[in-house]
Amino acid sequence: MNEISLDGTVENIVFQNPENGFTVFSLKPSGGGTTESPATPEEIMCVGSLPGLIEGESVRLIGGYVVHGMYGRQFSVARHEKTAPADEQSIIKFLSSGIIKGVRERLAKKIVERFGKDTMSIIEETPELLSQITGISPKRAAGIGEVFHQQAEIRRVVFYLQDYGISPSLAIKIHKRYGSGVYDIVKTNPYALADDLWGVGFKTADSIAFKACIAIDSPFRIRAGIRHSLTDALNNGHVYLPLSALLSAVSELLGLDPQLIEDQLSQLQFDNAIVREKIAGETAVYLSQAYRAETYAANKILRLAATALERSQGAGAEIAAFEAGTGIVLAENQKEAVTEAMRHGVLIITGGPGTGKTTTINTIISLLKKYDFSIELAAPTGRAAKRMSEATGMEAKTIHRLLEINSLNWSDGQANDNSRGQSFGRNEEYPLEADIIIIDESSMVDMFLMTSLLRAIPLGSRLILVGDVDQLPSVGPGNVLKDLITSGCVPVVRLTEIFRQAQESAIIMNAHRINRGEYPVLTGQKDFFFVKRLNAEDVAQAIQELVQKRLPSYIHSSPLDIQVLSPMRKSPLGVAQLNQALQARLNPPAPHKRERELNSSVLREGDKVMQLKNNYNLSWRVFERERLIEEGQGVFNGDLGVIRDIDDTAETVTVCFDDNRLVSYDYAQLDELELAYAITIHKSQGSEYKAVVIPIHSGPPMLMSRNLLYTGVTRAKELAVIVGVPETMYRMIDNNKETNRYTSLNHRLVTQKEMF
Repeated sequence: MNEISLDGTVENIVFQNPENGFTVFSLKPSGGGTTESPATPEEIMCVGSLPGLIEGESVRLIGGYVVHGMYGRQFSVARHEKTAPADEQSIIKFLSSGIIKGVRERLAKKIVERFGKDTMSIIEETPELLSQITGISPKRAAGIGEVFHQQAEIRRVVFYLQDYGISPSLAIKIHKRYGSGVYDIVKTNPYALADDLWGVGFKTADSIAFKACIAIDSPFRIRAGIRHSLTDALNNGHVYLPLSALLSAVSELLGLDPQLIEDQLSQLQFDNAIVREKIAGETAVYLSQAYRAETYAANKILRLAATALERSQGAGAEIAAFEAGTGIVLAENQKEAVTEAMRHGVLIITGGPGTGKTTTINTIISLLKKYDFSIELAAPTGRAAKRMSEATGMEAKTIHRLLEINSLNWSDGQANDNSRGQSFGRNEEYPLEADIIIIDESSMVDMFLMTSLLRAIPLGSRLILVGDVDQLPSVGPGNVLKDLITSGCVPVVRLTEIFRQAQESAIIMNAHRINRGEYPVLTGQKDFFFVKRLNAEDVAQAIQELVQKRLPSYIHSSPLDIQVLSPMRKSPLGVAQLNQALQARLNPPAPHKRERELNSSVLREGDKVMQLKNNYNLSWRVFERERLIEEGQGVFNGDLGVIRDIDDTAETVTVCFDDNRLVSYDYAQLDELELAYAITIHKSQGSEYKAVVIPIHSGPPMLMSRNLLYTGVTRAKELAVIVGVPETMYRMIDNNKETNRYTSLNHRLVTQKEMF
């Protein structure tokens, strides 16, 4: 698109989004035409991000013409600049547009009659002169000037930041945070933007700093690089980094000598931004919030576990009565789990699929209810909570909902210590009112969420953690369930017996074989298949055929109920490539389907999508027969849904999630969504799908591991299909090396236990 310019007056604003500045408006060209054509229509429809645009304002627009499928020919604005109104009539329209409260057309005419073409400069530079006009007091004159100045300031900030590669929507967020102080921030320490604002990463801040000629060895830059590397480590599952690993990572990031970096660690420690501590003979470096979270979690676990309970007497008789009344016969380790739940303040129950975790939970609930204990059930994800509710007949909530998640403005960067940006209503001051808290899928709970949960559990309440420790660890930092088990500081019951009904499932039996390091049985199965394909193209083609045609008829379901789980994001069989191929097959372009470009992909009405991060501010609504029955806030990492509507005028995408929540995303928020016909196995944790298809071809040994395959297979409820190279699958099963995570919860539990 060749850039052209238009000069004119904003005639009519059809739509304007105050959050990102997206505006649909008509422009009345000035003069005889445009740089494109001397024959210009009386009004031109224009679209673009123009924050603070006002009817009657004179502007120069730079961009080009596009043809919209629904709205026809429009001028798409790439950038714009304010110009002086061309004539007195334009000034009157501008002033009476509503931008200045109380100034309507009659008063606007009076002002222009008095000051003529100098009106705009009078308002901006000497607004006190407006008090010369009847009906305008000195106070009102000052107010008019102030409002006018505020609008001008927003525009100046947007234009100023555009020179640094900042989009108008992000510039508005920056202005909201800093006001006119943004100029000093950019000139002296743009790295503060990355600390204070969600949406501004280190690389963006570093790019601004480069353009602002800030030295590459600036202390601000080095300290920001250290914080970025530690944050990146959190995102990769680590609670801390060894000093040597941190210095190496920051040195590579900044291109600086490690000694320069080490010199800044003391300043960060003085500022309470980091903590250094000796762990197993090496110096560990934590972000302060990670250190506080882990230290608190260890202390609170030990305090809860130290609570002596006296409900174990008679547990054997109660279990026998339960078995007689229900016809259920418990295995010995299930009975042990029930007895231990009656005795201890903290208990871990772990086991693979088909080992009776749900039956054990139900037995514990049944017996504890006899003592009138209040019980809360929760799980890390909505899908897991829904399954828990169905299995127990009791309400189960997400942990976030249990803790009464509060709305918190991420864009302002206000994050509390224990939750990395989430704020909960339940805490030490307002604890949960429950005697027993049972958490399912506990392997998914990261250090920050566990700490938030522990803060809300009063001493004297019992915590029961249920999960499969052999699955992948949490997406977030820490390896909480494994660390608790290996510490030996809390009682653990392992369920090992596979029940007869579960033995009829090839999915369950093969999952246990994989977990033991044995190869799965691939023949004569009804719910577990291996489709041999030797090259990546054939694997991708087979997956598309399976998802589109063969499997829906086999399981009598929609293709959207079949989840492709890839070990990797980037590869010929990674999430990105498979999503493009599956989208083309399952939801191709059509005249009635609106779509929106997003980075290198396209979101289309009807697409299956996934939320990529926890967003505690997103509002959702649930309707039943067009009647609103529930509403709330919070959409969480891994939530799956389908795009219902794309509205280019309002710049929104509406997604219906699995639990019927409708969520409207602003275009500026679309980086929180991605196509989800295929997702990574890591992202599938805690979820269960009617059918899964897993490509297995090639990949690095550190990634292609036994517990990755085990986790993927155990996500299948009715059908599991592996497509690819058998030898690669065998190598994965043989590879029992887990990626090391730098955590110290185990260490803290062991060293602090002496105090209890």
